[in-house]
Amino acid sequence: MKGLIVTADDFGAAREVNDAVETAHREGILTAASLMVAAPAAADAIARARRMPTLRVGLHLTLVEGRPVLPSAAVSALVDASGSFRSDLAALGARLALHPRARRQLTAEITAQFEAFRATGLALDHCNAHKHFHLHPVIGRLIATLGARFGLRAVRVPLEPARVLRRVEPRVSFSPALLAPWALNLRRRLRQAGLLVPDSVFGLRWSGAMTRQRLAGLIGNLPEGLSEIYLHPATGAYAGSAAGYRYRDELDALTAIEVRAATRGANVKLGGFSDFLATRTPLAAATHATATHGR
Repeated sequence: MKGLIVTADDFGAAREVNDAVETAHREGILTAASLMVAAPAAADAIARARRMPTLRVGLHLTLVEGRPVLPSAAVSALVDASGSFRSDLAALGARLALHPRARRQLTAEITAQFEAFRATGLALDHCNAHKHFHLHPVIGRLIATLGARFGLRAVRVPLEPARVLRRVEPRVSFSPALLAPWALNLRRRLRQAGLLVPDSVFGLRWSGAMTRQRLAGLIGNLPEGLSEIYLHPATGAYAGSAAGYRYRDELDALTAIEVRAATRGANVKLGGFSDFLATRTPLAAATHATATHGR
């Protein structure tokens, strides 16, 4: 049996996102959501999560294109003149690598975001970072070390098999070569720390464009082991949303009849990260029935 985690990122970014997360969990195949603890609609997201105990919620660590938890003066090396995190990942990544002061502030901010999540009272299902910024070695290392203090047990690493994408769309153009060395290094580090990391992750190539055809195709062609598919569902565009993202299409995909049918046909066990902590041995050995959530 194959394991599948279906995650919505940016939980808390806006009411439009939160509405979509709730609909996709109650009526579709969504099993997990990654919470931005300092985002404008975080309080609303937390309230909804408390009403949906079967939704697994993790921390969407935000260190770019967002607001910090700490006062801007405490993270001055990480923010711009408006007090928001910088948007230039390359420049910020270099700063983190070269400047001890920036790393100290980064450590404090990551700790503050974990603490803010703990204050919600929600169980910490997983952690990942906005824009996959945890591929930066400094951030990845801090997630592993600091996360242990907060009960972190699972982390996403964006390793997307191109061969699976091509089974869904044979002409798809995708080259993960630039990210792969960083991702492989992070996966090795996290697994050495005893953290659960999916074997495959999907959502990178079709970020913001995960249609029902693509989602059903991925589910029908999942590789062996544990996979995660992440999406960005919303009921529509919102303040700060990405240009060109097909938010509503991604929500529709999560609730589509053919997508729900694909999970049954593929003999897939659905769940959050925490539901697979005990299945680090091959999932084919699982004796329990395929999950029926969202079908």
